[in-house]
Amino acid sequence: MADHRTLVLMRHGKSSYPEGIRDHERPLAERGLREARIGGEWIRENVPPVDAVLCSTSRRTVETLASTGIEAPAGFEKSIYGGSPADVIAAARTTSDHVKTLLIVGHEPGIPWTALDLASNENSEAAQRIRDKFPTSAIAVLSVPVPWTELDDSVATLLEFHVPR
Repeated sequence: MADHRTLVLMRHGKSSYPEGIRDHERPLAERGLREARIGGEWIRENVPPVDAVLCSTSRRTVETLASTGIEAPAGFEKSIYGGSPADVIAAARTTSDHVKTLLIVGHEPGIPWTALDLASNENSEAAQRIRDKFPTSAIAVLSVPVPWTELDDSVATLLEFHVPR
Protein backbone atom coordinates (compact mmCIF):
# COMPACT_ATOMS: atom_id res chain seq x y z
CA MET A 1 0.00 0.00 0.00
CA ALA A 2 1.39 3.39 -1.01
CA ASP A 3 2.16 5.90 1.70
CA HIS A 4 0.00 8.92 1.03
CA ARG A 5 -0.62 12.26 2.67
CA THR A 6 -3.40 14.82 2.45
CA LEU A 7 -2.71 18.51 1.98
CA VAL A 8 -5.52 20.95 2.73
CA LEU A 9 -5.02 24.51 1.46
CA MET A 10 -7.42 27.10 2.87
CA ARG A 11 -7.69 30.79 2.07
CA HIS A 12 -8.46 33.04 5.04
CA GLY A 13 -12.03 34.15 5.69
CA LYS A 14 -13.50 37.44 4.51
CA SER A 15 -11.68 40.25 6.28
CA SER A 16 -12.83 43.68 7.32
CA TYR A 17 -11.06 46.89 6.36
CA PRO A 18 -10.92 49.11 9.45
CA GLU A 19 -9.43 52.52 8.81
CA GLY A 20 -5.85 52.96 9.95
CA ILE A 21 -5.10 49.22 10.28
CA ARG A 22 -2.14 47.72 8.41
CA ASP A 23 -2.92 44.84 6.04
CA HIS A 24 -1.18 42.27 8.28
CA GLU A 25 -3.43 43.28 11.22
CA ARG A 26 -6.81 43.23 9.44
CA PRO A 27 -9.39 41.14 11.37
CA LEU A 28 -12.07 38.88 9.96
CA ALA A 29 -15.50 40.27 9.22
CA GLU A 30 -18.53 38.51 10.74
CA ARG A 31 -19.04 36.74 7.41
CA GLY A 32 -15.42 35.54 7.52
CA LEU A 33 -15.85 34.12 11.02
CA ARG A 34 -19.02 32.28 9.97
CA GLU A 35 -17.58 30.87 6.73
CA ALA A 36 -14.35 29.75 8.43
CA ARG A 37 -16.47 27.87 11.00
CA ILE A 38 -18.45 26.22 8.18
CA GLY A 39 -15.15 25.40 6.43
CA GLY A 40 -13.82 23.74 9.57
CA GLU A 41 -16.96 21.62 9.81
CA TRP A 42 -16.54 20.58 6.17
CA ILE A 43 -12.88 19.65 6.74
CA ARG A 44 -13.77 17.49 9.75
CA GLU A 45 -16.51 15.71 7.76
CA ASN A 46 -14.63 15.22 4.47
CA VAL A 47 -10.89 15.02 5.15
CA PRO A 48 -8.78 12.69 7.31
CA PRO A 49 -8.09 14.21 10.75
CA VAL A 50 -5.69 17.16 10.54
CA ASP A 51 -2.39 16.31 12.28
CA ALA A 52 -0.66 19.69 11.89
CA VAL A 53 -1.28 23.23 10.68
CA LEU A 54 0.90 25.85 9.05
CA CYS A 55 -0.66 29.29 9.21
CA SER A 56 0.34 32.72 7.97
CA THR A 57 1.12 35.18 10.75
CA SER A 58 -1.56 37.66 9.67
CA ARG A 59 -4.43 38.36 12.05
CA ARG A 60 -7.08 37.24 9.54
CA THR A 61 -5.43 33.84 8.97
CA VAL A 62 -4.93 33.26 12.71
CA GLU A 63 -8.62 34.14 13.28
CA THR A 64 -9.62 31.86 10.39
CA LEU A 65 -7.75 28.95 11.95
CA ALA A 66 -9.32 29.61 15.35
CA SER A 67 -12.79 29.79 13.79
CA THR A 68 -12.40 26.43 12.02
CA GLY A 69 -12.23 24.67 15.37
CA ILE A 70 -9.43 22.46 14.00
CA GLU A 71 -7.39 21.31 16.98
CA ALA A 72 -3.93 20.30 15.82
CA PRO A 73 -0.43 21.57 16.56
CA ALA A 74 0.07 24.81 14.64
CA GLY A 75 3.13 26.60 13.36
CA PHE A 76 2.90 30.23 12.30
CA GLU A 77 4.98 31.05 9.23
CA LYS A 78 5.69 34.59 8.10
CA SER A 79 6.74 33.23 4.69
CA ILE A 80 3.13 32.24 3.94
CA TYR A 81 1.99 35.88 4.28
CA GLY A 82 2.37 37.23 0.75
CA GLY A 83 4.16 34.02 -0.14
CA SER A 84 4.56 32.53 -3.57
CA PRO A 85 3.86 28.85 -4.26
CA ALA A 86 7.60 28.23 -3.76
CA ASP A 87 7.35 29.80 -0.28
CA VAL A 88 4.26 27.77 0.66
CA ILE A 89 5.80 24.54 -0.66
CA ALA A 90 9.07 25.26 1.19
CA ALA A 91 7.11 25.69 4.43
CA ALA A 92 5.24 22.42 3.82
CA ARG A 93 8.52 20.58 3.18
CA THR A 94 9.52 21.23 6.81
CA THR A 95 6.60 19.12 8.06
CA SER A 96 7.39 15.99 10.05
CA ASP A 97 7.00 12.70 8.22
CA HIS A 98 4.61 11.57 10.97
CA VAL A 99 2.04 14.14 9.78
CA LYS A 100 -0.39 12.53 7.36
CA THR A 101 -2.83 15.46 6.97
CA LEU A 102 -1.51 19.02 6.84
CA LEU A 103 -3.67 22.15 6.77
CA ILE A 104 -2.13 25.38 5.45
CA VAL A 105 -4.07 28.61 6.02
CA GLY A 106 -2.92 31.45 3.81
CA HIS A 107 -3.75 34.07 1.24
CA GLU A 108 -4.55 34.73 -2.38
CA PRO A 109 -2.74 34.37 -4.74
CA GLY A 110 -0.29 32.07 -2.91
CA ILE A 111 -2.81 29.43 -1.83
CA PRO A 112 -4.65 28.96 -5.16
CA TRP A 113 -1.42 29.11 -7.16
CA THR A 114 0.13 26.50 -4.86
CA ALA A 115 -2.85 24.17 -5.40
CA LEU A 116 -2.53 24.53 -9.17
CA ASP A 117 1.27 24.14 -9.15
CA LEU A 118 1.09 20.95 -7.07
CA ALA A 119 -1.77 19.37 -9.02
CA SER A 120 -0.79 16.81 -11.64
CA ASN A 121 -4.41 16.90 -12.85
CA GLU A 122 -4.37 20.58 -13.79
CA ASN A 123 -7.15 20.10 -16.34
CA SER A 124 -9.64 18.72 -13.81
CA GLU A 125 -12.96 20.40 -13.08
CA ALA A 126 -11.70 21.34 -9.60
CA ALA A 127 -8.58 22.98 -11.07
CA GLN A 128 -10.70 24.96 -13.52
CA ARG A 129 -12.88 26.20 -10.67
CA ILE A 130 -9.75 27.31 -8.78
CA ARG A 131 -8.52 29.16 -11.88
CA ASP A 132 -11.92 30.88 -12.16
CA LYS A 133 -11.98 32.06 -8.53
CA PHE A 134 -10.64 31.00 -5.13
CA PRO A 135 -12.98 32.89 -2.77
CA THR A 136 -12.34 33.64 0.87
CA SER A 137 -12.54 30.54 3.11
CA ALA A 138 -12.25 28.25 0.06
CA ILE A 139 -10.53 24.89 0.50
CA ALA A 140 -8.47 22.77 -1.90
CA VAL A 141 -7.71 19.16 -0.94
CA LEU A 142 -4.80 17.33 -2.53
CA SER A 143 -3.53 13.77 -2.25
CA VAL A 144 0.26 13.72 -1.89
CA PRO A 145 2.00 10.39 -2.70
CA VAL A 146 5.47 11.46 -1.50
CA PRO A 147 7.01 12.51 1.83
CA TRP A 148 6.57 16.21 2.63
CA THR A 149 10.28 16.78 1.96
CA GLU A 150 9.71 15.73 -1.66
CA LEU A 151 6.68 17.96 -2.27
CA ASP A 152 7.08 19.60 -5.68
CA ASP A 153 5.18 20.82 -8.72
CA SER A 154 2.78 18.31 -10.29
CA VAL A 155 3.32 15.54 -7.70
CA ALA A 156 -0.12 15.74 -6.07
CA THR A 157 -3.66 15.03 -7.20
CA LEU A 158 -6.28 17.70 -6.65
CA LEU A 159 -9.19 15.83 -5.08
CA GLU A 160 -11.67 18.55 -4.18
CA PHE A 161 -12.31 22.25 -4.21
CA HIS A 162 -14.93 23.47 -1.75
CA VAL A 163 -16.33 26.93 -1.03
CA PRO A 164 -18.00 26.95 2.41
CA ARG A 165 -21.12 29.10 2.41
